[in-house]
Amino acid sequence: MTPPPDDCLARNEWICGAYLSTRGEILADAVVQHLRLTGASVALALLIALPLAIAARRLRWVAAPVLGITTLLYTIPALAMFSLLLPLYGLSSALVVAGLVLYSLTLLVRNLLAGFRAVPEETRQAARGLGYGPLRLLLAVELPLALPAAMAGLRIAAVSAVSLVTIGAIVGHGGLGNLIYAGMNTYFKAQVLTASVLCVVIAVAADLLLLGAQRLLTPWTRARSA
Repeated sequence: MTPPPDDCLARNEWICGAYLSTRGEILADAVVQHLRLTGASVALALLIALPLAIAARRLRWVAAPVLGITTLLYTIPALAMFSLLLPLYGLSSALVVAGLVLYSLTLLVRNLLAGFRAVPEETRQAARGLGYGPLRLLLAVELPLALPAAMAGLRIAAVSAVSLVTIGAIVGHGGLGNLIYAGMNTYFKAQVLTASVLCVVIAVAADLLLLGAQRLLTPWTRARSA
């Protein structure tokens, strides 16, 4: 009877230190791509969502179409979304970023709008009475008070983007999803488990970092809780 191989890679085990030591560069490249795609998509979505939420708050007739369209985009399956965007972006990382931006808009617009609507009207009136113009009112009063709701939406969008990036593996730009997809095709246990765990670590780290940023940017909420 042939004895089992000593190498955990040869035995194709789920937990294998040899995989980490021999594929470190591949894992690092996948993590960097994953972070880059996630960061770019969430940042672009925030840049688009902020003016949309401001317009929906200032012009009531804009709110329903904006919320309706962004919600409709969120209901489109990822594969169908990428297929619809394929003629515009081709098989590129821009295709993945564009799809994630559209998915993130729903979460960001809704939470930003909820934050703006939660600002008491008497606070706005008091600021106007002190001579605040529309821009100063937005930057100095409305945005700071809307931050808790906005950051909550940003945290959800970031964590969702981390998971959705993996679907980009179907076009070769999925970060850790590339390793998961390839590992599943070859039943490479250590690769599938390691890449999946790293995705979870990135999602948790992103949520904790944004939570810390939220606490730093909204010290009055900590004081109120205390």
